[in-house]
Amino acid sequence: MPNHPLLRNAVTPAPISSVTQLIQDRAKQNSPTLSFEFFPPKDEAGETTLWRTFDEVREAGADFVSVTYGAGGSNSDRTLNIVEKMAPQITTVGHLTAVGASKAGTKDTIRRFEDAGVKSLLAIRGDSPKDNPNALAEGELKTALELVELAREFSSLEIGVGAFPEVHPESPNMQHDAKVLALKQSAGASYAITQLFFSFDAYLALREKADAAGASLPILPGLMPINNAKQVIRMAAMSGASIPANLLAQLEAADEAEARLIGMDFTIELGVKLLAAGAPGLHIFTLNQSTAALELASGIGLCAQKSR
Repeated sequence: MPNHPLLRNAVTPAPISSVTQLIQDRAKQNSPTLSFEFFPPKDEAGETTLWRTFDEVREAGADFVSVTYGAGGSNSDRTLNIVEKMAPQITTVGHLTAVGASKAGTKDTIRRFEDAGVKSLLAIRGDSPKDNPNALAEGELKTALELVELAREFSSLEIGVGAFPEVHPESPNMQHDAKVLALKQSAGASYAITQLFFSFDAYLALREKADAAGASLPILPGLMPINNAKQVIRMAAMSGASIPANLLAQLEAADEAEARLIGMDFTIELGVKLLAAGAPGLHIFTLNQSTAALELASGIGLCAQKSR
């Protein structure tokens, strides 16, 4: 198993700090950050799973966590209830979306995040929900950049933004994405987290174009463990992330158990390569499940829990 100089201590939680400060502190020790994303569950059983997973990733030494936020505030109360419980225990990032959002409502959400002890916001435009495809047009805020500008004007919270290794679906090219990322940094963003992707070269290209455009902020790769191959293939298709053809062929030809082995091995190898290439950390999308998320972190060498 790959080893990094600083494995997480299972009994000492990460300090409550800003994401950029955590990245800088880890870098001084030649170690990457480890973080995890959660989403608000829909029912009591899902909430039980969420908190069990949260406890397990904290025990594994997570540096910070993030919690997603639905378009137009569709699950805003659940998000706020979750971050209010998480924030006193670990550095917590609250997501903000622009789709369907009013300026007043966004300010109120930021204020509630501040009151909860949230240290950082992840400002993303988001996508209109299926039941309201016109949500973006109906809202006051149209872009993630406007969201960053509003958050910076209204709050002193740290601001993170999204990044797209395979080009935003509505962008003409990577150069345009890099320029937008630079504008977000100028407006007040201090770090970025990518959407899910499966191409090492795509991350390198994003970072290269970002540097050329003057976007010097750290870009954390967002990794989705390929635990359930069919589910991840569907999610990749919906998000516009491409799965390498040879990997896709292997996953589709394998039975469920074999596909999981192939997929997890691929994701672990991708994480190792990203860190070796200088990625400042890894942000793992948990889908509120701990097994695959911690298997991925362990396989990469970021926590001591045994994989498989």
